[in-house]
Amino acid sequence: MRNWFKSGDPWIWMIGGALSISVIMVVGLLLLIAVRGFSHFWPSPIVETTAVVEGEQVRVLGVVTNSETLPADRIRESGQIIDDDAILVTRHLFKVGNRDITGRDFVWYLESTLSDFRYPENAMMVERREWGNFYGYPLRLEEAGVPVAGGDELWPVLQERIVRANELHGQIQQIERYEIGRINGELERLRLEERKMDHRQLPAAERAPIQRVIDQRRQALEAEYEVLRIQREELQERARRDVLIAQTANGIETPINLSNIVMASRNNALSPPGKLAFYGHRIKDFLTGFPREANTEGGIFPAIFGTVTMVLIMSVFVTPFGVLAAIYLREYARQGPLLKMIRVSVYNLAGVPSIVFGVFGLGFFVYLVGGSIDNLFYPERLPAPTFGTPGLFWASLTLALLTLPVVIVSTEEGLARIPRTIREGSLALGATKWETLWKVVVPLSAPAMMTGLILAVARAAGEVAPLMLVGVVKLAPSLPVDGQFPFIHLDRKIMHLGFHIYDVGFQSPNVEAARPLVYATALTLVVLILVLNLTAIAIRNRLREKYRAEGD
Repeated sequence: MRNWFKSGDPWIWMIGGALSISVIMVVGLLLLIAVRGFSHFWPSPIVETTAVVEGEQVRVLGVVTNSETLPADRIRESGQIIDDDAILVTRHLFKVGNRDITGRDFVWYLESTLSDFRYPENAMMVERREWGNFYGYPLRLEEAGVPVAGGDELWPVLQERIVRANELHGQIQQIERYEIGRINGELERLRLEERKMDHRQLPAAERAPIQRVIDQRRQALEAEYEVLRIQREELQERARRDVLIAQTANGIETPINLSNIVMASRNNALSPPGKLAFYGHRIKDFLTGFPREANTEGGIFPAIFGTVTMVLIMSVFVTPFGVLAAIYLREYARQGPLLKMIRVSVYNLAGVPSIVFGVFGLGFFVYLVGGSIDNLFYPERLPAPTFGTPGLFWASLTLALLTLPVVIVSTEEGLARIPRTIREGSLALGATKWETLWKVVVPLSAPAMMTGLILAVARAAGEVAPLMLVGVVKLAPSLPVDGQFPFIHLDRKIMHLGFHIYDVGFQSPNVEAARPLVYATALTLVVLILVLNLTAIAIRNRLREKYRAEGD
């Protein structure tokens, strides 16, 4: 036994076991997140039953989202009446929807008060843009108050009309979000031109021709807006014509305008291929759609787009500055106590809490630098700030500062691993120190630089605390990149996956509806970081092979 310990085999087995446990825990966590998150999009069966509530029978129609068994004493403390001899009680959480009628989406029912579960094929789930889901039975479809379909022909006609309503909704969104948004932006620029002339106190002779051009342009924009307004009203009128008359489980007839419907599904009647198609469609909507209902419904595309954009801009800034700083510290700075102090400071900077960087970014970047930019280049917009307010640019710079020590340390380590003989060989062949550095040393250390960038991207994409202060918001009205000049709007606020998880998980007014979205968004963030890292790793490996082949 003593010889076995001396051989080191126990420590090897211990390290291997710890590594295996760590891998199992990570994989298990990802599987838990995936199951809890993306199972939400699967078309669950719609259950119909009756429940006894305060001595009265109530019909229940919805989806069972959770079941749990609790001690009976805990249920008695909540005021619910159960058998005196009961020890354990099972209850089910139903998503009954119809929040505009009942006032709540989710209701707990004791299993002992429920009748047998039934799964009617004509029961439907309607996903709405407002008021959440609706669960009930379709009765008829009306157009401008006139019935157009009912009975067996109702469902295919309804699906066609929903597709048409979604197309109309997309056209309305295109007009409101982009066309009218573009006109409003140009009108705002014209107003700022007038304020600029007031600020410069131009003489009337110089102001008159400029004002004439501004007035002509404003009239043209107002005429264009009037055309778009009429077109939008026509589309809205067409979208409001179709109305679905549905019935709740308790027999209440409810009109649902098709302009408010995202999709409708009879989950109990779906075949396995239909369920897969439904599942894929809902995941696609989640990844490419915009959020609704206080971020508890809809998609997360703005958060994905904002995260990727911010990380890319951060990488553009942190890579050159980190590499140049590392090159100076390793190749040019005189070795001594001062340099050691600088290195220690860089190492300590990597351990500073991220919220401190957020406070620094808010005070230095936003208020000092951004306020100075506004005073110098945008005085006509004051007191409304342009760059003197949190935005994409300052969030990216704050993250660049946060991850700068990682890039510096990785690059320095890469430069230190370059053999001295390579430098001496280059110098012996007549190359200058500058040529040796940039044509020999730096290319060979490029994989180490990419390693630093990989670590920087992984940390930056998952940060939340500093971003809450320097540019990330709950809901951004527009993306930071569009077709309007200058195309990348660095002054705009953005959404971020990490902050979206925090907001949905801890600030949502509808906890039960938000819980699966927290898991789904968390898995999306992990996958996004993995994709960014794999891309950087592929680039690093290609650089490594390239310079290894050249060295051979």
